Amino acid sequence: DGSEKECNLPFTLIGPHRCEKTAVPNKKHRRDESIGNPISNKRERKDDKRAQKEQKERDKRPRRDMALIPSSSPVASAETTSHQTNSAANGNASSLQGQPPQPQTNGPSSTTTNDVAVSDDMTVNGGDEPATLHGHVHIIQPEEVIVLQGHDTEVYSCSWNPTVPNLIASGSGDATARLWQVPQTGMQVPPPIVLNHLPNLNDNKDVTTLDWDPSGMLLATGSYDGQARIWTPRGELRWVMTQHRGPIFSLKWNKRGDLVLSGSADNTTVVWDPETGDMKQQFELHEKAILDVDWMDNTIFASCSTDKTIYGWVNDANKDMARPRGRLAGNHDGVKQYHYWLRDEVNAVRWDPTGEYLASCSDDKTAKIWSPSQDTWVQEIRGHEMEIYSLQWAPRSSLSSPDIPRILATASFDATVRLWDALSATCLHLLRNHSGPVYSISFSPDAKHLATGSFDEVLNVWNAEEGTLLKTYRGNGGIFEVHFNKTGDKLAACTSNRQVVILDMREESS
Repeated sequence: DGSEKECNLPFTLIGPHRCEKTAVPNKKHRRDESIGNPISNKRERKDDKRAQKEQKERDKRPRRDMALIPSSSPVASAETTSHQTNSAANGNASSLQGQPPQPQTNGPSSTTTNDVAVSDDMTVNGGDEPATLHGHVHIIQPEEVIVLQGHDTEVYSCSWNPTVPNLIASGSGDATARLWQVPQTGMQVPPPIVLNHLPNLNDNKDVTTLDWDPSGMLLATGSYDGQARIWTPRGELRWVMTQHRGPIFSLKWNKRGDLVLSGSADNTTVVWDPETGDMKQQFELHEKAILDVDWMDNTIFASCSTDKTIYGWVNDANKDMARPRGRLAGNHDGVKQYHYWLRDEVNAVRWDPTGEYLASCSDDKTAKIWSPSQDTWVQEIRGHEMEIYSLQWAPRSSLSSPDIPRILATASFDATVRLWDALSATCLHLLRNHSGPVYSISFSPDAKHLATGSFDEVLNVWNAEEGTLLKTYRGNGGIFEVHFNKTGDKLAACTSNRQVVILDMREESS
């Protein structure tokens, strides 16, 4: 069906065939293919090298696993931990990354449980200090999750309703979004409301992005064919908005819920009136595809692009128009455009909860903190070894003390997630339990937990304050997006195997 990029594994008619995960086109590949810029060819060559490296690591693992001697004695456990630590010190840390915790036995009379011990081989602050990861990790079993099934292809996006805690929307490559009423664990899932996105303007049917308005009464969706739509929770189609001429990669409501902003591969952003479905204004200053947009409040928003720029805009209520607020440092390399020595596309932008700072992340392996009050970046954050794909600020109350650090999480293709004190660029925790690129991260509403999802099919839940792994779940498909609901008692993950997986978080939220 065209969903496989390439597979070099031997094929036989005897028994099932499972393609290499690296052969499946991921979200980043699809985005690059639609953009069609020269960077794509370079990235494909880089991805091929990465696939070869991952294959070598897979070949090493059986030999390494045979060398580990399972034992319940403290001496043997200490020797194993020491062996792993020494291997990391000798440059083999990458081969240990992403290993899911292995069950350990406590003597002949022990019984297998869903909790496993975690060794202390993590580092923070670039490796200067050890992170505390001792404790027990809960391995989530299939019977503990709710699986929402019905999509015909990959599920790329999901979003919980902001006022109805058990209502979630999902968007897929099958030209539909679906609205699900999530029951309690063990109960039957009622049929979803199907939002049909046909007819489409080209052969690609992906629903790429979706977002609820603050009241939870309207859902906006964006598609790969460039169309945006407005829906009600009952599945009624309000408007089809057709100004874009390329895939829509990002779509957001403003804080008041009276404007919708979309960013597209046609190099433009559009502000829409959701009451009429009309375009209010289209902006064409970016020179290449727009990858992300985000509102600061009701009038100010930012957009980022593969042209290595970030634009900030402010809506002029008197003229019912928007004007440029300023070009934030021109490109992602720093103060001036002529600092060309760091050049790469900007993948995401996010305003912090107070609206004082804008965070961005790039393929140049850095994140940057900006302020509307100045033209250059406030702080540059370094530490990841590969592209940073996503980032998110920890929720912060308006009553929070100014002395409380502003926490930022970044997710990278280096299979790690880092938690930062953003304004000091201090790495607080380095989270490593993935073996593939991390595409999505989500804080719980109280900022105590962080969920991370990767194309290695693993979903992890971390204690964000201590940097410890609490829960892990291995599905049977790569994870494109993770999202906590408004009460923090449910966590959703949408996957490449046509499912939305729901985890019950009430035990950890209590």
